[in-house]
Amino acid sequence: MKLLNKPFLLVLVFILSISLAACGSKPPEAAKPADNGSAASSVNPLAGKKIALIMQINLGTFSAQYIEGVKEQVTKLGGTVTVSPADGDLAKMASNLDAAINQKVDGILIDHGTAEALENGVKRALEKNIPVVAFDADLKVPGVTVLEQGDAKMAEQTLEQLSKDIGGKGNIVKIWVAGFAPMERRQVAYQAFQAKYPDIKEVAAFGAATQNTALDTQAQMEAILKKYPNKGDIAAVWASWDEFAKGAARAIQQAGRTEIKVYGIDMSDEDLQMIQDPNSPWVASAAVDPKDIGRIQVRYLYQKLHGDQTPDKVVLEPVFVSRDQLPKEQISTAQLSQHVKGWGGSEQGYTEWMKKAEQK
Repeated sequence: MKLLNKPFLLVLVFILSISLAACGSKPPEAAKPADNGSAASSVNPLAGKKIALIMQINLGTFSAQYIEGVKEQVTKLGGTVTVSPADGDLAKMASNLDAAINQKVDGILIDHGTAEALENGVKRALEKNIPVVAFDADLKVPGVTVLEQGDAKMAEQTLEQLSKDIGGKGNIVKIWVAGFAPMERRQVAYQAFQAKYPDIKEVAAFGAATQNTALDTQAQMEAILKKYPNKGDIAAVWASWDEFAKGAARAIQQAGRTEIKVYGIDMSDEDLQMIQDPNSPWVASAAVDPKDIGRIQVRYLYQKLHGDQTPDKVVLEPVFVSRDQLPKEQISTAQLSQHVKGWGGSEQGYTEWMKKAEQK
């Protein structure tokens, strides 16, 4: 057997040592951040959810800002929204709800509607494990969270100010429509107001929800002004919806009857612009930020998707907004919180896990 020379042995040992190191050792691991809970919070397990918004009616700037709030919150949580308005047709609304269920959406938001039109569809959604959160809908289905605006309080706030401004007596016009859960709650407060102030007389009452509600209201208010043509015939108008208030205020202003003041419910950028106008008869409104309503509704839906327990009823706290609270320069509802305490930026329904999920 021939012996290997020394230089060759040294080379062989070097090669074998490198091979053994490669086979028997692991590469160094990448540095890991300290485990302080941030890893879990940086992941959103609910991203990519498909949400359906089923609306009885999509009308005016209030609805537009409400939808904006819904979309904003869903987007922050990584989801997508499909909006299906029914133009006031309850049969169409029920059909839209059925369609959303058949499309296997992950969650359903409902805006207004009646139990008769929606209850069967809502129960079917729950049977398919699709959570439902409603706003201002007359629904009492176990497992469904229903949001409302504190309608009695909004009516009381505006009616009490109306009474104060006209000295507790005089003739008023009521603009209201039946068939909507929030309207029915506002009507109860109005009836209590009538009992409390017998010297305030209702001389006219009307109202209808149409595709041109503000314009139709304006025409009807113009007819009432002709029926009561003299100063003092009408002291004030109580409008149970901002679309009613817009129409009434325009009719009064165009007729030069601005001694008649308008008190409304709900608030949008367009409404605020009218209230700030010193020539407008619309002087005050009680409302919840429509964007906040949309955001809060989405939060409770995502709580359900997360497996959290949610209440059957959530009451949103309204605020009273009057012209004397506002600056002379025009502002938007996004700036209203600078002048009216309690407006906008609600944390209602906002959980810590949700805020962390938004960060991603």
